[in-house]
Amino acid sequence: MLFNSWIFFLFLPLVFAAVYAIPQKYRWIVLLIASYVFYGWWKADFLIIIAFSTVLDYFCALKIEDSENQYIRKRWAALSLGINLGILFLFKYFYFFIGSTAWMQDFVSPHQKLKDLVEFFGKSLPVGISFYTFQTMSYTLDVYYRRAKPERHLGQFALFVSYFPQLVAGPIERFSHLNEQLKVEHKLAYENIQLGLRLMLYGFFVKMVIADNLSYTVSSIFNDPGKWKFYWNIIGVLSFGFQIYADFFGYSLIAQGVAKLFGIELMDNFNRPYLSLNISEFWKRWHISLSTWFRDYVYIPLGGNRVSHSKWIMNIMLVFVLSGLWHGANYTFLIWGALHGLFYLVERFSPISIKFKWLNILITFLAVSFAWIFFRAENLEQAMQVIKGLTGLLDGQRQLDTQPYIFLLLLIFGILELARGNKRFDQFCASYSGIQRWTLYCFLIFCILTVCGSEYSAFIYFKF
Repeated sequence: MLFNSWIFFLFLPLVFAAVYAIPQKYRWIVLLIASYVFYGWWKADFLIIIAFSTVLDYFCALKIEDSENQYIRKRWAALSLGINLGILFLFKYFYFFIGSTAWMQDFVSPHQKLKDLVEFFGKSLPVGISFYTFQTMSYTLDVYYRRAKPERHLGQFALFVSYFPQLVAGPIERFSHLNEQLKVEHKLAYENIQLGLRLMLYGFFVKMVIADNLSYTVSSIFNDPGKWKFYWNIIGVLSFGFQIYADFFGYSLIAQGVAKLFGIELMDNFNRPYLSLNISEFWKRWHISLSTWFRDYVYIPLGGNRVSHSKWIMNIMLVFVLSGLWHGANYTFLIWGALHGLFYLVERFSPISIKFKWLNILITFLAVSFAWIFFRAENLEQAMQVIKGLTGLLDGQRQLDTQPYIFLLLLIFGILELARGNKRFDQFCASYSGIQRWTLYCFLIFCILTVCGSEYSAFIYFKF
């Protein structure tokens, strides 16, 4: 079920009314059913996978907690992580692995049933599998490292795994932050409704007006970079940087707003990343829940910066390459992650220090924008074509027929982002008078109703 669909606007009020109409001790049931309906709306078969992962991690965590034998604890933790990663591999990487390995292709080709199985996994990626898999894995690891006590109520744990506002595209919540909130009684409060609707409104504006309107320009350029004059290739690459930010940021805002209606605070997943002074800061501002996940569960267990210089460099590159691989089974994602790792190391060891803030921001933005080429491109050939188009090596002559108001809207979005500073949008609105707030609300609603992009456009990160 898409946030930006009419069915969701029928679904959400029904769930909201049902939750606050019944006693607290039964609310988890309503939210769990709603979460499974929300997820199953895409394909009900995929509910089997999320239910299986839930039951697996629930019992493994209990076994880990109830044993003092370190070998047994490790065995149950390894079982949980191994099966979760195995499921993720089958649905997300198995097809890529077979297709990129010659001897595996030779082995599979003569067997029709095996070919059909490979095709099935290649075309049946469950929505949001990377998000909820990482969320459940962090739970198991927290229990193993004794950072959290396991949830002994299976239904309550199932709700933590599948809570619908953040289920399919994050943020990847930690058990200690989300689970307790889901268990506490939340009174029906006007403030929660007010703040939640503000976040949702801005999220829909950012997604439907900014991201969706940029999609035409981006798709036109990337689909045939040799067709356009070189400056349109530059505009297309820069536009994708804003498109993916607006798309993912918009989803996160809507998710936070929906959760706030039920009294739940989800973590901030973005903090104006394109104002970062360097790559290190960018990853503290971009997809914060994923970057902190890799920091806590990969980088630090590998030794962090408390290892030899050469091993630290390897740790940095491994984390960035894994973050690229997390997004998808394609060499383009691996290169995207590796580029960020190289940028990070170059900054770290560079003898040159630039003292002008805005120049640092510009350099970081251009580096990130260049890496986005590999993230957006469907394959390496297309990525190289786009890069050639940027340099003018492809002699394209056509002009892209795009509407100027799109870039005006992008400018307005940039002004709003600068104006709100480090405040979240709901807090930013609270600092203005009622007339000023409602003027802004009406403007955002007007834009959503009149100049939104393609109808029911799925969020980019749903495919991850």
